[in-house]
Amino acid sequence: MMKKVLCCVFAVVCLGFAGIVIADNGPADMVLQAEIDKAKKPKPAVFPHAKHQEIATCADCHHGAQDGKQVPYTEGMEIAKCESCHNSGVAGLPKEVATYKDAAHKNCRDCHKKAAEENPALAEVFKGCKPCHQ
Repeated sequence: MMKKVLCCVFAVVCLGFAGIVIADNGPADMVLQAEIDKAKKPKPAVFPHAKHQEIATCADCHHGAQDGKQVPYTEGMEIAKCESCHNSGVAGLPKEVATYKDAAHKNCRDCHKKAAEENPALAEVFKGCKPCHQ
């Protein structure tokens, strides 16, 4: 009887740790739209987060900020909303990443361009706006 109880406790603990690990990965799919842009009604971007996690690391897309400067992502770093820095009210950011839309477009387009160069079959998949802005 004690053996069964210990096995059950062990299973619950393992599932609990698995849940924590899964929770840290973020949502499987995301809809990306800047809060400031919602009034303008642009088409939001549909982002398959889990699919990207299969081929990239968190640091490939995410970074932090400290004293107004970008710092590389490290494991366990809190991932803040991009808009907290990438918005038209923050001075000193390069124009190409000054807004959330600009930063997302630069990050995504640069990576998709590189992926298409490495695998020409992806060039059609990443062509135009519709792959992201359905």
